[in-house]
Amino acid sequence: MQTNSHLSVLVHDQAKNYGNREALIYQDFGNEEWKSLSWNDFSTKVKTVSNALLNMGVKVQENIGVFSQNCPQYLFCDYGAWGVRAVTIPFYATSSEQQIQYIVNDAKIRFLFVGEQEQYDKAKRVMSLCPTLERIVVFDASVALNRSDANAIYFDDFLKLGEGFPRQTEVAKLSSEATFEDLANILYTSGTTGDSKGVMLTYGQYHAALAANAKCVNVREEDRVLDFLPFAHIFEKAWAILSVSVGARLIINNDPKRVQQSMRETNPTCMSAVPRFWEKVYAGVMEKIENSSTVSQRIFNYALSVGRKHNIDYLSRGKRPPMSLSIKYNTINKTLFAKIRKELGLVNPNIFPTAGAAISPHIEEFVHSVGINMIAGYGLTESLATVTCDHHGEPYTVGSVGRLVDGLEMKISEEGEVLLKGPTIFKGYYNRKDVTEESFTPDGFFKTGDAGYIKNGELFLTERIKDLFKTSNGKYIAPQMVESRLMVDKYIDQIAIIADERKFVSALIVPEYRLLEAYAQSRGKINLSTEELCADADVNAMLKERIDTLQQQFAYYEQVKRFTILPAPFTMESGELTNTLKLRRRVVNERYKAIIDKMYEE
Repeated sequence: MQTNSHLSVLVHDQAKNYGNREALIYQDFGNEEWKSLSWNDFSTKVKTVSNALLNMGVKVQENIGVFSQNCPQYLFCDYGAWGVRAVTIPFYATSSEQQIQYIVNDAKIRFLFVGEQEQYDKAKRVMSLCPTLERIVVFDASVALNRSDANAIYFDDFLKLGEGFPRQTEVAKLSSEATFEDLANILYTSGTTGDSKGVMLTYGQYHAALAANAKCVNVREEDRVLDFLPFAHIFEKAWAILSVSVGARLIINNDPKRVQQSMRETNPTCMSAVPRFWEKVYAGVMEKIENSSTVSQRIFNYALSVGRKHNIDYLSRGKRPPMSLSIKYNTINKTLFAKIRKELGLVNPNIFPTAGAAISPHIEEFVHSVGINMIAGYGLTESLATVTCDHHGEPYTVGSVGRLVDGLEMKISEEGEVLLKGPTIFKGYYNRKDVTEESFTPDGFFKTGDAGYIKNGELFLTERIKDLFKTSNGKYIAPQMVESRLMVDKYIDQIAIIADERKFVSALIVPEYRLLEAYAQSRGKINLSTEELCADADVNAMLKERIDTLQQQFAYYEQVKRFTILPAPFTMESGELTNTLKLRRRVVNERYKAIIDKMYEE
């Protein structure tokens, strides 16, 4: 049964319900041993943080920054801050110094919690550029602090400020005064110009979202929920809070690169993920099958066809499979499919919510066919994650993003844009009244920037209206920001950033041919054709080095990983440019599809 308390007391209420039962499963920084923490211990840590924050001088509704990868301390800070009515602002662990500086200054953050050495070093470097930043609190005790840094302390020393709960009477008073109108988080998202926008999320939004999701998402108190997407992502943050509200165990993965290893070691029953994760799973399984014998391949393909028929053709449509099909499927499911799931660490899988980018129907079919219950969904930071998802016990269509959650109202504009209204929709962007007003229709619907249509109660997305790309890993990329930065290079004349629904950022580059030719000649390469010039290894290596230097300020996921130098420019005549010389991205994507696809070959 769900406990939908105010977030300021949720963990403490769950400690009363579950006591010494296991709540968190985690690894210390730099240690591969899995440890656990009970609900009582979780509550104690949160109370200690609340008391320590008051002793450090944190005020009601003050903004506190958390710049770290996933770890228990992240959760202690969130819930501890909420216990004294403070606001937490999460940073991605891979955020650039420029992003950190912007957010700290925009939100006037005084106290910044950081994870490991990389985060501390970045925070320390920008501190002189952030007038309000007073103190850095470091989670990882092995971090080497700057000798001259008198403003940084380790988290263990910070906790000493709250030992014995010296301010607990005041903490209790603040919790009792907390309202659903208070801000809980400000989550910064990238804008099309590169300026981040702080999405203000209230406790009331979380309360409504938890109630709505509990009605359609079957996460249970006996579940083991692996958290590997960043807590800075609203999808993972909301999913983790939903899991806490039903008393499930949280398994905290602090390194996304080792998520599959964590799965095999901890056997989660639930996990939220972006489509890219399942694309990798599919590729790994198929590689093994392709390297197996012809007989094994035939057996697998037959098994997959049975799984597809049973789980997609029948169960997804709310139909009961024929007995003969059920017998075949049950046999395959207990043998071959069980082996595949076991290799992934999914011994007793329950549900696997997937969102953050478009899901390939082919991948979705595969996941369902092998007996893994993917819950396709759609949401935004501004909607506090879930807008639609596949509902437990109801039919679903592969390719859709599910049905509307309870309490939300959705309509499609004349332009095809998805519009939303309801208790989980944010009230506005922090310090951006102008942008907030532009984001809503006159009758109060939020403009999502996504185009789609509704069929038989399910939402199908078609394209993004906003010029903002989202990679298949769920990261937002502002293409114009990257393009404008790289265009300062003398060798680059035009550039088209490619990233939407792709694994990483790539680029099509139109060079300054004259300068490129001069560079080639300086390397002893004379009389190269334009095509030879663009394909030359030395030329490409030189340009890559220059691009890498220019994009150092970007977060890792914003950086161009591969590029192709084109032998002909974009022109108005070809339809690639508008009359005002703006790039027609759809035309470019269509015309250069083969070249673009080649850049994403493994």
